[in-house]
Amino acid sequence: MIVKITSKRQITLPVGVLDALGVRPGDRLEIVEAADGFALKPRRINHSRVGTLHDKIRRGQGTFDLQEIREQSHDPSLRD
Repeated sequence: MIVKITSKRQITLPVGVLDALGVRPGDRLEIVEAADGFALKPRRINHSRVGTLHDKIRRGQGTFDLQEIREQSHDPSLRD
């Protein structure tokens, strides 16, 4: 299979390749160097390992002032 490289060094993968990889718009592909070239591997987010903010943010509860947060005193031992 041959694909064309654009002037911006981009390629368009055929829909059959993307379907075989099981990727959709917005997904990411990892390019892995192999002994005989490169391989494409789908990179998916494991949502069970990612905490969500959905239950922590209440709709319509206003905003916060970033500058105020920056000016608050913090325990120096918490710094890197």
